[in-house]
Amino acid sequence: MNLNELAQSYSNEDNAREFIEKLRWPKGAVCPHCGVIGESYRLTAKPESKHPVRPGVWKCGACRKQFTVKVGTIFEDSHIPLATWLRAIHLLCASKKGMSAHQLHRMLGVTYKSAWFMAHRIRYAMSQEPLSGKLKGTVEVDETYIGGKERLGPQGLPNRKYQKKAPVVALVERGGQVRSFHTKKVTGKTLKTVILENVTPDTHVMTDDHPGYGGIRKHVRRHSTIRHSWKIYARKEGDVLISTNTIEGYFSILKRGITGVYHHVGKQHLHRYLSEFDFRYNARKMDDGERAEMAIKGTAGKRLLYRDSRGKSPKNRVSLSS
Repeated sequence: MNLNELAQSYSNEDNAREFIEKLRWPKGAVCPHCGVIGESYRLTAKPESKHPVRPGVWKCGACRKQFTVKVGTIFEDSHIPLATWLRAIHLLCASKKGMSAHQLHRMLGVTYKSAWFMAHRIRYAMSQEPLSGKLKGTVEVDETYIGGKERLGPQGLPNRKYQKKAPVVALVERGGQVRSFHTKKVTGKTLKTVILENVTPDTHVMTDDHPGYGGIRKHVRRHSTIRHSWKIYARKEGDVLISTNTIEGYFSILKRGITGVYHHVGKQHLHRYLSEFDFRYNARKMDDGERAEMAIKGTAGKRLLYRDSRGKSPKNRVSLSS
């Protein structure tokens, strides 16, 4: 459904809760305490009772503990209505280049602090499980730097002390998924580790002529290089197109999103923004409603506390505005 249909159908808190329950528990309520499926029942107050039951409370018939659909998710301990959460998730999933916390704050009528924390929780729900299978077939690998122009030192020379760029290494399976990682440095060891942990040995890996990719061919079926230093960006080897244009296209969406929407990104938060852009790219063939439902299903088993979402150092800022 689109945003208008979502607002009309699930503006009521009870309807929003039931919608999330159906998505999370298609085979019956799952107790977050003991994991038993289908043995829980919804609590309701007796007519003569003087103690009302909070809406949405379930009780497990196995362990006898109470819970709601929020427990064990990004919604836990949140005082923001679930209907507002649904709209926020839909907006982030439908916006190709993301949506800033200030925009969410204005559209949803919540404080900026709440909108900022909601956005980070939703990005956490979008994050991919570390052991969800490796990429295969033809995989393009490239690296980029998130940040503004390189600042020069006192003598007018490049100086690491003034370096504000954040390295990002990404892999994309042609016709498939993308995975991107924020790394401290772009070295041969870093590149090899990222590739070997995320691709199968029978993969055809394509990269540019960065020297850090040397030796990859020992670990994969085939390694093809395109020499960007020679101003060559694509070539044919039989019926196979050798290029890194697919991953460059992903980087263009990522950089335009951070430049035009977020403007400033803390290095300590960059991995969450990468999860957001990875999620939308991997679900690009879905419509907005399906993408939002996929994000809601990803909320299970994930909880992000406010103190854990805050960065330690305000100096770790990455800007693409220059």
